[in-house]
Amino acid sequence: MTDGTPEPPELTSLERTALYKSLGNPLRRRILDYLHRHAEANSTVLARELGESSGTTSYHLRKLAEQKLIEEIPEKSRGRERWWRSLPFNHTTPDPATMAPDEYDAARQLAMLKIDVDTELFRRAHREYRGPEGWAQVQRYGTWLTKEEFLAFMREYRTLLDRYAHSRETATEGARPVDMRFYAAPGPVGEWNGEPTGP
Repeated sequence: MTDGTPEPPELTSLERTALYKSLGNPLRRRILDYLHRHAEANSTVLARELGESSGTTSYHLRKLAEQKLIEEIPEKSRGRERWWRSLPFNHTTPDPATMAPDEYDAARQLAMLKIDVDTELFRRAHREYRGPEGWAQVQRYGTWLTKEEFLAFMREYRTLLDRYAHSRETATEGARPVDMRFYAAPGPVGEWNGEPTGP
């Protein structure tokens, strides 16, 4: 998330493993997606909307709250009826080479789920493309950069997102939730004029 939220305290390997397992759970991801789109919900609403029992959604809501991904809305909660909202979230996955085996496996499974979700987003962006002034946009570009230039570009990209991003509460009239992804990778390792072209 790029809304100016400060980086959270550094997580331990065990905490990251639990986080990746939570985010990789299909139902928990659907709950988080619903809260992102609708701002708030309780277990009964989620059960109806997601086709689950309220006991199941209540359990997963508590687990998401334990990991500070959502929080209870005290002014709306009464007795056993607890209402929830999502919390700002900012996490950068560390170098896989530094991960413990369980953490790496959980991160890999989460990555596979993200790829499926992102592939569908890519297809939808193409289906819904209505020209350069439409809501759906697809950009593809290739260039030559040094690693220092590339990392500088990434910092400026994050700064640009922070400048334009809004939360639901601060969004202006006419704003819609927009899903954006960015991927970049160097060309395959090889040689060009006798010099390596990859890391």
